[in-house]
Amino acid sequence: MKFIIATIKPFKLEEVREALTDIGVRGMMVTEIKGFGSQSGHTEIYRGAEYAVNFVPKIKLEIVVSADMADQVIETITKTARTGKIGDGKIFVLDAQQAIRVRTGETNGDAL
Repeated sequence: MKFIIATIKPFKLEEVREALTDIGVRGMMVTEIKGFGSQSGHTEIYRGAEYAVNFVPKIKLEIVVSADMADQVIETITKTARTGKIGDGKIFVLDAQQAIRVRTGETNGDAL
């Protein structure tokens, strides 16, 4: 199993969710986060005063899938979330050692 963590722009969430559902992803966790990378924040003007926004709003997706499905999930997120502009996000892939469905006690692939 693979644990996929992806950060994307907030306005891309629904499009990415639909694309992942279409390829068979049955669940994910979504968190609103703030962060910075190459983008390093930006400046905005509010009531005539300019101020720095050091942390940019992002969405974090957490998805656990079977190892054979991971490449397809990564490709789908990359293709769907890409705008071609700085700040499109990152994807991290880790090994998931175990999954347990609390309700039934099913484990690993059956729990997904």
